[in-house]
Amino acid sequence: MSWKSPTNLSLHAWLVGALAAAPGAVGLQAPPVVNLPAEDISLSADLELVYRLGSAAAADEWEQFSSIRNVAFDGAGNLYLLDGTRMATASSVVVVDATGRYVRDFGRVGEGPGEFRAPTQLVVWEDGRAVVEDMMHAAYHMFSSDGEFEDMVRDSGQGFGITSRPGLRPERTGARTLIGRSERSIVRVDMSSEELTEHTVTEVWAPHQREEDPDRGNREIADLFDEVWGFEPDVLFDVLPSGEIVFSDSSAYALKLTDPSGTVSRILRRPLQPLSVTDEMRRAEREHRIETRRSRPDTWLGTPTPEMLELVNEVKTAWLAAAENMRFFPEVPLIAAVRATWDGSLWVQRSTKPGTDEPGPIDVIAPDGRYAGTLGTGTPALPDMPDAFGPGGLVAFIGADEFDVPVITVKRLPPEIR
Repeated sequence: MSWKSPTNLSLHAWLVGALAAAPGAVGLQAPPVVNLPAEDISLSADLELVYRLGSAAAADEWEQFSSIRNVAFDGAGNLYLLDGTRMATASSVVVVDATGRYVRDFGRVGEGPGEFRAPTQLVVWEDGRAVVEDMMHAAYHMFSSDGEFEDMVRDSGQGFGITSRPGLRPERTGARTLIGRSERSIVRVDMSSEELTEHTVTEVWAPHQREEDPDRGNREIADLFDEVWGFEPDVLFDVLPSGEIVFSDSSAYALKLTDPSGTVSRILRRPLQPLSVTDEMRRAEREHRIETRRSRPDTWLGTPTPEMLELVNEVKTAWLAAAENMRFFPEVPLIAAVRATWDGSLWVQRSTKPGTDEPGPIDVIAPDGRYAGTLGTGTPALPDMPDAFGPGGLVAFIGADEFDVPVITVKRLPPEIR
């Protein structure tokens, strides 16, 4: 995508502009800002172990996972695991109950409906219905609460090799809808017919002004990667039990909460300062991004055609050339992840200095908007942000054993941090 950014962007405008640009923030109609304390209050991460699945030593075949891409809970506490790499020769969804006992599995690799070509995301509704996004099918496989294939919802908006809605979340209002992200918009995706429909719920702050290019479809591939940006604020979001949406879209510590219609109703802020980007950070980030892309293997389901190989190599070469002239934002975004618990609390993970492998601390904000305290991460009790939250304080972590075989650990949160 081609984006343009002002060259004289000041720090003040960078932090405050995002708040002013929030949907509904017009003059006196701006949503109220709730200022949370600046000082951290330490919370104890005393999580109870419920069960652990996987590892190279697993006795049962169903528990010998190859690559866990997603995990998700339903309202009964059952855990669903999408096993298999994106272009795997074997892939399925495994379901275990609230104690870790095998319940069933469904889905398999294949060309037909309910069969996976390149599964990329798993989403589970509260009643146990599940949807698997399939990149190569350009469609979503819908499964009933007992694992039976129901139908395939086509997505005419997706192209080859593209996952256009990262981080899909189920709406917990009984509707057959999902909340996702499409570029700098948060969208509602309706799965109730044979072809999905998508509606913008709210537009988030855009750090660039997108360059309108009516001839974009006819441009050379090299021209499509004219800018690569480092430390660009991501759009981080989740869906609360009430139907509200929480999102972060700037480098500041600012959480915007919408009502179900998408209107921002309040903004939660902590007066923390983002880390300024240094020349050393720029150099390290550029080298890391380039090395990661060069070393990433291209995986295929079946034998790629010469035309497919040529296209992939052309895209890779164009991106690497643009990355050599990478541009950077002035600060490291303060927020690295935002999740909503089953009970409606917010878990907000703060970023750490670029280049470090340690996960950042997690702030817990109660459903009423009160700052409850901060959890330390990088411990056996709380290694990182959970990969899934479930009912009754259940949380799941995706890890690996010494042989790099997936291990799933499920714990239970104490009531005060749910």
